[in-house]
Amino acid sequence: MVSENKKPNFPMPEKIGERIWGSEELLMLVSKKFTMKKIFIKSGFKGGLQYHRRKEECGVVIEGELIIRYDDGAGQLIEKICRKGDVFHFPAGVVHQEEAITDVTIIEASTPHFNDRVRVEKEYGIDEGLGLKTTSLNEIEER
Repeated sequence: MVSENKKPNFPMPEKIGERIWGSEELLMLVSKKFTMKKIFIKSGFKGGLQYHRRKEECGVVIEGELIIRYDDGAGQLIEKICRKGDVFHFPAGVVHQEEAITDVTIIEASTPHFNDRVRVEKEYGIDEGLGLKTTSLNEIEER
């Protein structure tokens, strides 16, 4: 039976903010369930080496080519090349980083945990560089 109170949602994309490495747009937020974002990373740029305490992410590469670095579970970083059509999933707690080989566009779906970021470059002997810093547990927003 179709509920008369339910209606489709056609939101306008919302810029999350320009980033030194590209941009993020929030395409959809279904409160307490999931988000969908469009992420653009400029060629040669990368996000932070990080993990999330609560957030789970998955994505599909729409255009371009990137390197995904992730911890193999034994403290070693592994690199995987992803191209158009490739899909990935980062469970909460998995160390990961995305680096664009070419300009790359990703559609990402995740749990609705915003500001959930732990940068870990120092633990791997890598310079942290620029970008968004580690957030504390009380900064995590579930929308």
